[in-house]
Amino acid sequence: MGRSGLFDLERHFAFYGAYHRNPINILIHTLFVWPILFSSLVLLYFTPSFFKAPEVGLNHGLIFNYGFLLALIYALFYVVLDKKAGCLAALLSLSCWVGASVLASKLGFSLAWKVVLAAQLFCWTGQFIGHGVFEKRAPALLDNLLQAFLMAPFFVLLEVLQTSFGYEPYPGFHTSVKARIDAEIKEWQDKKQKKLS
Repeated sequence: MGRSGLFDLERHFAFYGAYHRNPINILIHTLFVWPILFSSLVLLYFTPSFFKAPEVGLNHGLIFNYGFLLALIYALFYVVLDKKAGCLAALLSLSCWVGASVLASKLGFSLAWKVVLAAQLFCWTGQFIGHGVFEKRAPALLDNLLQAFLMAPFFVLLEVLQTSFGYEPYPGFHTSVKARIDAEIKEWQDKKQKKLS
């Protein structure tokens, strides 16, 4: 069931989960992670297009640029990690790209960057408060920037699916992940204790 390396969902989930055990911090991330991705895609709308798309009624404001590429990378990565939840995450990623493109095309760059800046500041502040006040542990991105950015949207989606519907990518996933998280937290606490003594 499990995979190794880049596509090892258990390893990714345990890494990210070890930084997100407090329910309030998880809730804060659930509310703010996807808006960070969405607002990033708003700004990436203004990057140059890779090629000229044919003029059809459906591509209203859609540009195949770095925003599309980012959404596509996220979508494909999530589908490879887990087919069922990954397809939902892929749909959300590509929907974010479409929604961000439409919003950006309506706002124009001079207003869009201000909206993005405000959204990013608000969402990141909320997350740092979640870590500092509730989790009492630095964010995962300080230890592994790429893994934290790639896993954050999928982590919160899997948390919601597990909490609301009892979803598991495969039987025993959450038990195995919990054991890995407990081991990672113990290792972190041991290191912290050594530094203090």
